Amino acid sequence: MQRITSRDNEKIKHALRVRGGKEPGDIFIEGKRLAMEALDSGVKLEQAFVSNDFLAREGENELKLALEGSGIPIFELPNKLLESIADTESPQGVILIGKRPTAELSKAFVAEISDGLPVVLLLSRVNNPANLGAILRTAEASGVRTVITSAGSADAFSPKALRASMGSAFRLRVVEKADEHEVITDARRAGFLVSGTTADGATAHTAIDWTQKRLLIFGSEASGLSPELEAALDEHIAIEMEKPVESLNLAVSAGVILFEARRQFYG
Repeated sequence: MQRITSRDNEKIKHALRVRGGKEPGDIFIEGKRLAMEALDSGVKLEQAFVSNDFLAREGENELKLALEGSGIPIFELPNKLLESIADTESPQGVILIGKRPTAELSKAFVAEISDGLPVVLLLSRVNNPANLGAILRTAEASGVRTVITSAGSADAFSPKALRASMGSAFRLRVVEKADEHEVITDARRAGFLVSGTTADGATAHTAIDWTQKRLLIFGSEASGLSPELEAALDEHIAIEMEKPVESLNLAVSAGVILFEARRQFYG
């Protein structure tokens, strides 16, 4: 284990660039649980930064042993230095730098979907990273295996989105910044119905047959689906709710619909 004491160290500067999204090939993984999720999920890791307090703290043996066994370089930092590069207000004393997982759109609708719920999600211009991360977590919990984000969406592997996904981003097949119309074309070619959540002229989500293969599209909370995407849908889906409530948080909506799909599919 090497010790770093200066914020001018090149490894610290690199970590700050990763945190700020200026090193697109790398991701910033912060916190004990997320670090363990990354280690267990097989994410390619480059280095770890740990604080004096973390090393001295009792009860962290599992993570410490996992870090030591990973073979990645580990750097010990004074508490204040680690706090200065952390993305959270109350850092837990461990930060990992890893390589961004990648997935190809060409493989999004292939046979591997058979091991989970027959739904692929497309998130269209979902630009809130906390919502995007929460949807990833919900998707994995429901049995979805593939999530696609459109151009204009938040970074699924930003620090905030990673924390909200609580490790799901490491295990799902996440295709980023895809062209929406290309996604729809590929889905139809693979025999998927194209469905989207809309407010008007929509079928209740409980009336949909979720045993069929579907591309399910969610739009942003602010503006929903674009008129072009709405026109391209095979089905318009809505969640029935009591008035005067007109909408739900996007991650909540995803959970309501996906767990109805799970209920139907797994019986």
